[in-house]
Amino acid sequence: MGLFDRLFGKKEEPKIEDIVKEALENLDLSEEVEENQTSVEETSQEETTRDKVEETLAQEEIPQISTEEVIESELVEETAQEELELESDELEQFQEPEEIPEEENQETEEELASEVVEEELPQVEETVQEKYDRSLKKTRTGFGARLNAFFANFRSVDEEFFEELEELLIMSDVGVQVASNLTEELRYEAKLENAKKPDALRRVIIEKLVELYEKDGNYDEQIHFQEGLTVMLFVGVNGVGKTTSIGKLAHRYKQAGKKVMLVAADTFRAGAVAQLAEWGRRVDVPVVTGPEKADPASVVFDGMERAVAEGIDILMIDTAGRLQNKDNLMAELEKIGRIIKRVVPEAPHETFLALDASTGQNALVQAKEFSKITPVTGIVLTKIDGTARGGVVLAIREELNIPVKLIGFGEKIDDIGEFNSENFMKGLLEGLI
Repeated sequence: MGLFDRLFGKKEEPKIEDIVKEALENLDLSEEVEENQTSVEETSQEETTRDKVEETLAQEEIPQISTEEVIESELVEETAQEELELESDELEQFQEPEEIPEEENQETEEELASEVVEEELPQVEETVQEKYDRSLKKTRTGFGARLNAFFANFRSVDEEFFEELEELLIMSDVGVQVASNLTEELRYEAKLENAKKPDALRRVIIEKLVELYEKDGNYDEQIHFQEGLTVMLFVGVNGVGKTTSIGKLAHRYKQAGKKVMLVAADTFRAGAVAQLAEWGRRVDVPVVTGPEKADPASVVFDGMERAVAEGIDILMIDTAGRLQNKDNLMAELEKIGRIIKRVVPEAPHETFLALDASTGQNALVQAKEFSKITPVTGIVLTKIDGTARGGVVLAIREELNIPVKLIGFGEKIDDIGEFNSENFMKGLLEGLI
C-alpha cells in the first residue's frame, strides 16, 4: 500500500453511536413493554392493599402514654433546645471573620480562582500526530486557502491553469523543481483522463505531492544509534535554533535513560558556549567547554576522550555556523572530523544540519551550501510551528535527497521529536481533499 493510500485511502470505520442506534432500532421491545406494564400494575395493587391494612391497625390500636413518659419527653425537648442555642452562638462567632482589606480580598479570590482553574484543567500530553497537526496548521491553512482560491478562479483546464498552478506551488515553498515536475505530470494526467474541470485534478495534485515525497519508498529517517557511543555533529548558521535543538534533544534522551554529554565547539562565540552550558545546567547533563577562542578541534578531542572514558551513550557536538566564510568553516569542520575519527574511527554517526523552516527557500540554499562543505546525513527542521512555509520539506526531499530526521514543534522543552513522513504529510495535507 502506497503512502497516499495509507494516509487518505482508508474507508472510515462506522461510529460506535451509529452501531448502537441501529441495534436499538432493530430490537423488538413490545414484549418487554407488556411485561413492564403488568409488573407496574401488580406493584400498585400490592401497595394499595398494604396501605389499607396499616390504616385499620392504626385506628384499632392506640397506645396509652404514661405520665412518666410525658415528663421524660419534656426534659429531652428542653435539653435539645439549650444545645441548639449554644450551637447557634458558636456558629455566629465562627462566621464572623476578621475584616480584610478589599485589595487583599480580591487577590485572595484571584489566587483561589487560579488554583481552581489549574485543578479543573490538568495538562494533557499531546500525541505525536497532534503535535504535527498543531505545528503545521499555518502551512496547511495557507496552502489550502491558496489552493481553494485557485480552483474557484478557474472554470476550465487550459494552459493558463497550469501556469498559475506552478506559480502557486512555488509560492508555497515546495521548490521550483517540485513545482515544475508536478505541473508537467498534471498536464499528462489531464490529457490521459480528458479532465475538463479543475476540481477533477484536485485529488491528483495531492496524490502527486505525496508520490514526489515517497519516491522509491526509502525515507532513511531513522537515526543511526550505536550499541556503545553515538556521536552526533550539529552544523548550521547562527540563529536557526541549532543550540536550542541540542538542549531539547539532551533532555529527551536523558528522559529515555541515556547518558548524554554535550561539547561546545563554537569557541569563537562566547554567547554560544554560555547558551549550551545553560542548557546543560537546565537538563542536568555535562558540557565540555574550552578557553575563549580555543581551537574547536581541541575541545572536541577532550569531549571525545571524556565520553569514551565515562561510558557516555550519546555525545552531541555544537559547531560554528559562519557560512559567510565558507573556506575557514570547511577547514574547521574537516579538522573536527579527523579528530573525531582519531578516537572513534566510524564516527560521527550522524551529521545534522539545522534549518529554520520560516526562512523557506533560503533554508534550501543553506542546505545546498552546507552539503558542499560537509557530508550531511539528516536535517533538523526548526520553528515549523511559527511559519506557513512547511512545504520546504518537499523541496529538500526532491532537490537534495537529504532526509529530515528531527523536527521542532514549538518552544516547550519536549517540543522536538524524530521526523515521521506519514505524520508530516497527513498534517500538511489533511482536509484538502
